[in-house]
Amino acid sequence: MNLSQHNQFSSKASQLLSWGHWFTFANIGLALLISLSYLFADSPPSSFIGITYMLVTWLSHTSFIAFLAFVLTVFPLSLIFPYPRHIRGMAAVIATLGASLLTLDAYVYVNLGYHLNTSALPEIIYLLWHRLTSSPALTTILAGGIMLLILGFQLVASNFTWNHLGRLKQYKFARYAISFLVICFALSHSIHIWADANLKFDVTKQDNVLPLSYPTTAKSLLAKNDLLDIESYKQAHNVKINNQNISYQLPAPLEKCADYTQANVDIFVFDNNEGLAAFVANNKNLHKTEQFLQPTNHDDTLFSLVYGLPAFYKAAILNEQTLPAWQSQRRSIQIDGVKELSFVNDQAHSSSAIRIIKSNDKVAIKDDNTHVFAFSLARDKAEVVTTSTLYSSDKRISKVDGLIQPSDLIATSVGQYLNCKAIAKQTMLGVNLYKKKDDMGVNYSQGVVIAYKKDRITLIDSDGNFKNISAAEGFSIEQGLDIPFLVQSIKKLKAFTQ
Repeated sequence: MNLSQHNQFSSKASQLLSWGHWFTFANIGLALLISLSYLFADSPPSSFIGITYMLVTWLSHTSFIAFLAFVLTVFPLSLIFPYPRHIRGMAAVIATLGASLLTLDAYVYVNLGYHLNTSALPEIIYLLWHRLTSSPALTTILAGGIMLLILGFQLVASNFTWNHLGRLKQYKFARYAISFLVICFALSHSIHIWADANLKFDVTKQDNVLPLSYPTTAKSLLAKNDLLDIESYKQAHNVKINNQNISYQLPAPLEKCADYTQANVDIFVFDNNEGLAAFVANNKNLHKTEQFLQPTNHDDTLFSLVYGLPAFYKAAILNEQTLPAWQSQRRSIQIDGVKELSFVNDQAHSSSAIRIIKSNDKVAIKDDNTHVFAFSLARDKAEVVTTSTLYSSDKRISKVDGLIQPSDLIATSVGQYLNCKAIAKQTMLGVNLYKKKDDMGVNYSQGVVIAYKKDRITLIDSDGNFKNISAAEGFSIEQGLDIPFLVQSIKKLKAFTQ
């Protein structure tokens, strides 16, 4: 009698284990579908090896997460409590919670650029709360509908795999699928090891795309096997930045601006918020955005505003009194109230297309057709960079997704309002906000590299120390250094050096 009960128990456990494998296969397919959103959240890799790595990592890593979830939850339950009807119901609920959590993580990553984590909890809550309050009915219907769809899928998958378990066992494709996923897993790590050792950033830039991603690094593995030149590796990955003794290389030959459009642009810079508020009160047609990212060093902000470049080039340009490369007789600029940049006015005209006026006194816009920007210089100097308020006469600027830097204002003025897009792109690191495609950028101030991606701002000082902060809230984000993104940002920062 005891032997019969034991055999019955073993039979149920064996059936549940076999069913669990097929149920996991179904959830791997669902997880792959949901995780597609991660692949489209950032710019895709441009090389064949980068695309190959993206696909094999997506297949293997996502499958591994789904399988691990089964091993840690459903598998032990089926051994302890081998009652098919109850286990299948519990498995459907557990899988629904897991798939819903993955969907939430994907939504956060697409909007903020990082995964769910406790250090960014205030910003994540703000994102979800803002979505809920902006359209409560639609958000509730969508969120509830997604969870119901996932639950419905889990119940169907659970019942179908159980009722057709005998027929499914006869299929041989499962063993081939498992072998294929194992090969993809090994291939993805092998490609990453090779790419990390050879600085193939089209591959390594994907390190933080998928959740719970811990790819193998090359340094410890190759050094352990005497296959790595440690000194060369350290030099290649050195993030220490120094702007001393750099040479500013003027881009040449300059692009032509055949489609130049006559326009006037006024950029008003105030020393404090009171002056800005008074200006806004007298000009009711201005539109507001809170996503203006500026250095707390005022001189660095003003330099970037005029040249469309980070203050990394400030010393070299001011020592030589080099005029803005984008400037010409038609694209002239007049600067008032900035003594350090007064030499630029030597080439100014009485009817300069662009005026930058720094003042707290009452200022007047040139005419009703003038494009206007207005902001106040940073007052909080706790960090090297801060977000503040920007006003613009252009409603489209207030609707730009992501952060706006001072260099973007001059790039938009030259590239969009004066219709010299090629000149702006060739001579500045600022972005024409009409053409902004991704929420990424780089700046430099007070010896610190400032690289941002969506809400995450990475600050690296001259000694290589770093920290990540949230652009919206200013709190620290506990994440490691994103080396590929940092190296790309530094390469962009040094685009005009010899």
